[in-house]
Amino acid sequence: MAIKGFDFEAFAKNLTAQAQEIVPQDFNENQKQYVVNTLFNFSRLAGEALYNDKESNFNADQAAMITQIIAEWSYHKSVDLIRSGIPQQFWDNIMQKIAFTIFEIAKQTFKQNLPQDQILQLIEHHVKKAYEESIKELKTKNLINDALMDKAIHQSNIDSMMQQMQENQEITPEQANAVVQQQNVAAQNVPQNTPSAPVSSNVPAAPVDMSKPIEKYKPPKLLKLVAVALLLKRVTDDRVQSILNHFEQDDAGTVLRYMYVDNLEEKVDPSVTMRVLEDIGKNLPSATEVNTNLLVDKVKAVASMMDRKKLEAMVQLERPNVRRFIFNALEDEFYKMPPRVAAVIASHLEHSV
Repeated sequence: MAIKGFDFEAFAKNLTAQAQEIVPQDFNENQKQYVVNTLFNFSRLAGEALYNDKESNFNADQAAMITQIIAEWSYHKSVDLIRSGIPQQFWDNIMQKIAFTIFEIAKQTFKQNLPQDQILQLIEHHVKKAYEESIKELKTKNLINDALMDKAIHQSNIDSMMQQMQENQEITPEQANAVVQQQNVAAQNVPQNTPSAPVSSNVPAAPVDMSKPIEKYKPPKLLKLVAVALLLKRVTDDRVQSILNHFEQDDAGTVLRYMYVDNLEEKVDPSVTMRVLEDIGKNLPSATEVNTNLLVDKVKAVASMMDRKKLEAMVQLERPNVRRFIFNALEDEFYKMPPRVAAVIASHLEHSV
């Protein structure tokens, strides 16, 4: 069901009109147009996706806030890219990664009804992470040098705007310091102890209290979620979202909150973490189960590229077990045999095509 009262097209145009008034005057027309077009395209795409989202049940205010967050970061990071000196041919790819990251993190955190301050902190952390990783990837591929990488990573249009506003006495030094402190909190991934009012009317989950060791004071289920958080801190953002999509909403929100607790590894007894992970592992498919599923898919993929009669003629002289394995696979079944033997058969079949 579409979101009542949310005109994503008009909203994106309004955000773009505001941005046109503050685009840096030292930019040339191409650069100015890039900033404006990037902001409009991403905010409109995000707004449209939210408008047509039938599962998240966002209201108009939530959809507008997510869209505005994407618009604001699209503005700041496109300005940073231009000032960095990174060749324009790489801008779109970097901005797409940033916009996708914001959209996925924002949707997940809004679903969990996290406090607004914490949502903004998590998004800022991920924006900076996605931006920096994209720049470093260019260096890894030898597309830029060390000096350009360092210059790009240290670009921050937000910091520059705060400094300029302070110099123009539009904000006081105390206000500027408050903004800096807020950014430092986000950079350190530390949830605030006293969250602001929640984004929605629902009661948000309690803020994470890390003053006591988790192991002694938290129930077994939470220990499992903390262990998952420790694991997910080591995987990419897109994989995090893919994994969390399989969790209940409340559990996913808990994992997200703990992922961004500073020095989480030091607050949990390693032996307890290992016991929890071993317990989780007992309920996961074994490596053999996973491999057999992959082998079945491999045989089906190969068979899809040839005529059935040709396949039958090809395996006519093979041993009965080989034929059973192949034709059972076509029916999504794994004929019981040692996985290593099945792997050899699947590979042989693949190279015979």
